[in-house]
Amino acid sequence: MLRLFLLRHSQTEGNKKKRYIGVTDEPLCQEGIDLLKRAVYPRAQAVFVSPMRRCVQTAGILYPDCGLHIIEELRECDFGEFENKSYLELSDNENYQRWVDSGGMLPFPKGESREEFQRRTLRGFQRAVACCMKNHWEEAALVIHGGSIMNILEAYGIPQKEFYQWQVDNGCGYQVEVDYYLWKKGKRSLHVIDRLPIQ
Repeated sequence: MLRLFLLRHSQTEGNKKKRYIGVTDEPLCQEGIDLLKRAVYPRAQAVFVSPMRRCVQTAGILYPDCGLHIIEELRECDFGEFENKSYLELSDNENYQRWVDSGGMLPFPKGESREEFQRRTLRGFQRAVACCMKNHWEEAALVIHGGSIMNILEAYGIPQKEFYQWQVDNGCGYQVEVDYYLWKKGKRSLHVIDRLPIQ
């Protein structure tokens, strides 16, 4: 059995201002750094991260003694025209209103579609699981993005929930378990056992 910790990076200035932060490569803000130091996170044998600075920095604070395995496909969505803007700044944008009216299902103008983003994220996640299996690791952390976590759990999470129901705050996430044998047989599921950080 493999236990995985799916963790969203801690807070950035863009997160504080409720901006759509995807390809914008900003670091953690001081509040984000302090947030990580106040909570208790589980130990891990391996740590997989998105290449974005906010993820690498979060992983370095939480797991300073672990080498980081960077997986490009685990980066956040490209929000295109909405990138680095808040919903208030986009309130007069017709494309944004169409996207909101679609329930977030339309592709981001000049960015990624939800389907492209999910396919990419799942490829990256499968790479991480395969690496764990190859090395016989029993506990590993993925320090990634809110959208990436939602993609993974919408596809594999038990109990089953829709994409937006898996939303988590900065520095938070889920503990999940993977049955190695069933995963290898193509029966891919993640049993959600707890929320993170540990209370």
